[in-house]
Amino acid sequence: MSSSTVKEIDYFHADPETVRKACRAGHIVNHTAGMATGYIQANLVMLPASLAADFHEFCQKNPRPCPLVGMSAPGQYTVPELGQDLDLRTDVPRYHVWKDGKMVDEVTDIRHYWQDDLVTFALGCSFSFENVMTACKVPLRHIQTGRTVPVYRTNIECTPVGPFAGPVVVSMRPFTSANIIRSVQISNEIPLAHGAPIHVGFPHEIGIADVMKPDYGEATDIMANELPVFWACGVTPQAVLAASKAEFAITHAPGAMLVTDTNHCLA
Repeated sequence: MSSSTVKEIDYFHADPETVRKACRAGHIVNHTAGMATGYIQANLVMLPASLAADFHEFCQKNPRPCPLVGMSAPGQYTVPELGQDLDLRTDVPRYHVWKDGKMVDEVTDIRHYWQDDLVTFALGCSFSFENVMTACKVPLRHIQTGRTVPVYRTNIECTPVGPFAGPVVVSMRPFTSANIIRSVQISNEIPLAHGAPIHVGFPHEIGIADVMKPDYGEATDIMANELPVFWACGVTPQAVLAASKAEFAITHAPGAMLVTDTNHCLA
């Protein structure tokens, strides 16, 4: 596929398989925001089977930051209910590899890191409700300016389970009052994409000292007639892996999601 052909693909209206194949072929290597509207995008967490039961319970007890969309069997890199033509080792633009709670590598293909006991958890992503907001003409400044959504660690603690504990991570989008209402209405209807916001207004109330200095992503301007709106974020497990010092794990890179065949209307 030539570079000119790749540029002509309308990824916003593309089907999930087209997006996954483009990731697999190395044509998409950054974020998947604004792709495959109508379908759930997923954060990934891959852990040894010995930790899977605890992490599954962790997701159940923390459904806002960790809405469970799908889960693989140990060693399986396909999840048929998420996509018939799907390879968890190659179909995400970028992956992070973790050892002892530290991110040690960023790669576009994890086949050489794959282990036969890995269990993959697919967790819903806010890109899914962003696509609906875009279709409904709700402006998203980070997309308008070509930036990655700003993401922050907070002083809100997840409910701990076994070795897994740490802060809730949030993503932020600024809106006028009218668009706050619309954004809440839209996101509340998609619980697999984190649902409604968990905080509106003063960032310091949830432990964010400077909203212009995100922990991940890029800063987004907040106009005088706008308030910052915060949603629980699927980067939370990465903060939890760091806090819990997990011996080995693989995750997506922030913003680089797995596009699934799950329609968000089925949530």
